[in-house]
Amino acid sequence: MSTGLIIALIVIVALVVAVAAVIALRARGPRHGRGLKRRFGPEYDRAVARHDGDTRAAERELAERVERHGALRERPLEPAERERYEARWTAAQERFVDAPREAVAEADRLIAELAAARGFPAGGHYEDQLAALSVHHAHHVEGYRRVHRAARSRADGAHDGVAGTEEMREAMVEARALFAELLRPSRHDGGRHRADADRTAPAARRGHHVPSLLHRHQAKES
Repeated sequence: MSTGLIIALIVIVALVVAVAAVIALRARGPRHGRGLKRRFGPEYDRAVARHDGDTRAAERELAERVERHGALRERPLEPAERERYEARWTAAQERFVDAPREAVAEADRLIAELAAARGFPAGGHYEDQLAALSVHHAHHVEGYRRVHRAARSRADGAHDGVAGTEEMREAMVEARALFAELLRPSRHDGGRHRADADRTAPAARRGHHVPSLLHRHQAKES
């Protein structure tokens, strides 16, 4: 076989491999995107909006989050830990009536502490913690983002008022969903921890009704 023929065959094989790779990537792209959209839900749309509608850039960001944090396994909470966190959250909600700024700041701290206790990055690394939470609790992570933003704006001395108080109230209510998710045993928790959580469930359910107290502040201002 001549050298020219060998080179021609090599070129043809290389072209075939390249075309196959392109086809595979194109076929994988939509499926990959749909998988990320299913996994991240509203967080997918927020990522696309942050990237000015560039879905490829958004999907790269989300895929990187999964690569960094997807293998994380949440640490089980002991019953006493769960009850302490629940009591602190209830106290923060009740405090909102007379001291909304302090209540929001406490809610922000509580979620950061609880997430760290469950094995997520420490709250001192907020962006990293938020990214990890978005991988495992994508449908509720926006509540943490909102309460953190509200806490930071209050700390920066932003003007309080009806609009500001309403924003803080909504942030507290939305953040409660993530807090409840973090208190709940994950599918990786052992049977003992699940049984313990079931025994403490009545307290958690009572906590779910406490957000109605937040409306009292609004009523006092009306």
